[in-house]
Amino acid sequence: MTDHCKAIDKVLHLGKVGEVYNVGGHNEYTNLEILTTILTILKEDFNIPDAPIKFVMDRKCHDKRYAIDPSKIMNELGWKPETNFNDGIRKALRWYIENKSFLEID
Repeated sequence: MTDHCKAIDKVLHLGKVGEVYNVGGHNEYTNLEILTTILTILKEDFNIPDAPIKFVMDRKCHDKRYAIDPSKIMNELGWKPETNFNDGIRKALRWYIENKSFLEID
């Protein structure tokens, strides 16, 4: 999350008006790989038991993969991610677990 905030700051201060800058970390994972990573971290770091994975039909026009090319923001603005995917997802999960009230719906 911090990496993305720093990227937004770079774009605000150094980016060209009207240009598009994709922010990413050169990570290409399937939805199932990300889910498996999340479940593993929840079990290992937070002692939350395994949850069953239920497969459902893909929605129409569902993306089979997500691949962001961040080379423009890296080359033109000098931004690069400082946190690797596994550390970043672990930090995000820790934040949500420690701030459960953020997820509460009135």
